Amino acid sequence: MGNIPLTILYTGLFGLLMAILSIRVSFARARADIEFGDGGKPDLTTRIRVFGNFTEHVPIMLGMFLVLELAHTRPLLLHGLGTGLLLVRIIHAVCLKVESPPTPWRRMGRFVSALGTWLILLTMSLLLIKPYILR
Repeated sequence: MGNIPLTILYTGLFGLLMAILSIRVSFARARADIEFGDGGKPDLTTRIRVFGNFTEHVPIMLGMFLVLELAHTRPLLLHGLGTGLLLVRIIHAVCLKVESPPTPWRRMGRFVSALGTWLILLTMSLLLIKPYILR
């Protein structure tokens, strides 16, 4: 497995989630016969944004995860960060749907997924800069 078994594991898991999100966009485009963009279809717009939001956050966070693993961060902490991020990204994908009227549990899910992503990003950032602050 090499020196970075946890990064390999979580990159694979996030790759599977990314494939699912991408396939959802492609199938929705095919169903609506839309080659590019969203064609003004709210459901397709939402699927594109779920995928886009994933690609805006997860790659940099996986890069940070890799650096943390290379810096010998405790495996239990890395598993907590990786599992937490995976869960909040799944919650985000499930709860961000076009629905009229929006349900309270979906609103809560969007809030939890956004807050969770930010907290994990902040935690990883602080772990990375901690050695330079505590000198």
